[in-house]
Formats: sequence, structure tokens, C-alpha cells
Amino acid sequence: MAVLILGLAIFLGVHSVRIFADGWRTAMIAKMGANAWKGLYTALSIIGFVVLVIGYKMARVETTALWLSPGWMKHVTALMMLFAFIFFVAAYVPRNWFKYKFHHPQVLSVKIWSLAHLLSVGLVVDVVVFGAFLAWAVLSFRAGRQRDRANNTVYAAPSAAGTAITVVVGAVACGVFALWLHGPLIGVRPFG
Repeated sequence: MAVLILGLAIFLGVHSVRIFADGWRTAMIAKMGANAWKGLYTALSIIGFVVLVIGYKMARVETTALWLSPGWMKHVTALMMLFAFIFFVAAYVPRNWFKYKFHHPQVLSVKIWSLAHLLSVGLVVDVVVFGAFLAWAVLSFRAGRQRDRANNTVYAAPSAAGTAITVVVGAVACGVFALWLHGPLIGVRPFG
């Protein structure tokens, strides 16, 4: 579990700089340059993610079940994951309703993803991982909305095409991941 906690600390720590030390981040970008900052941020994120994955795999072997979810919960989780994928895609598709309405759809995607998994799996290791990501997403969303208000950020008006592309790409990505990738990559087949 220690390796998992280390991975979470590195990965979520790097992603929390903007939440807890935005002024320091701005000063470091000015000092280092944007590309050097992005390189350091990316390298630490990858290291944190690799350590997190290794720690997760190690911790799953010796974890305890806190609760068992009812069988129907997998359908609730599947529906929530559809929305999580759509919100994730919304961060990258211009002029879609989700970005216009919620401003930070990728962070909302993490909220939905982590909550869906907390509802469907009750192992200690899963509660630690998904609980940590949920707490991070709540804080990140709040910080992002505060920055938007402080900067009077205006998001582009949505278009039907941008919204449709977001929904279709998100739904296809969700289906591909659930049916063909989740099992080999995560070791759990959602519909198997």
C-alpha cells in the first residue's frame, strides 16, 4: 500500500499545484520557461502514474473487501462511465455544450469516474485510489471555477456540431474501452 500512496502523492501532488500554489506555479513558469515547466510537469506525472499503477497492482493482491455492491450496480456504473467519457472528450472538442455549461468537463469526468468506481467496488485499495481522485477532482473543480470568476473567463457558445461530436466520440470511446480494453489493461471485465 505504501507504493500506491507514494504514486498517488506524486501524481495528484503534481496535479494539485494549480489548486494550492498557483502563484508559485506562475513564478516557476516565468523562471524556467513554459516548455521546461511542461517537461518537468509531464515527467513527474508519468513517474507518479507508473508508481501508482505498480502500487495499485501490488495492493490489490492483499486488500480487504469493505463491501460488495449489488449486481445491478454495474449498470449504474456503466451509465456513469458513459457520461465520464463524454465529459472527458468535451475538454478537447471546441464549442460543445458541456464545456460551455460546466467550464471544466475533464475534471468533472474524473469526479464521475471516481464516484462510479467507488459505488461499484468496495476493496480498501479501490476506496483509497478512487477516494483520493474524487477528493482531488472536487478541489480542482472548485479552484478552476474560482479562477474563472476572478478572470471573468468566457467560454465559446456551443454549436450543435461540437456537442454531437463530443457525444458520439465519448460514447464510442466508452464502448471500446469497456468491451475491449478494460479487461486487458485493468484486469477486470466490466461486462464479463
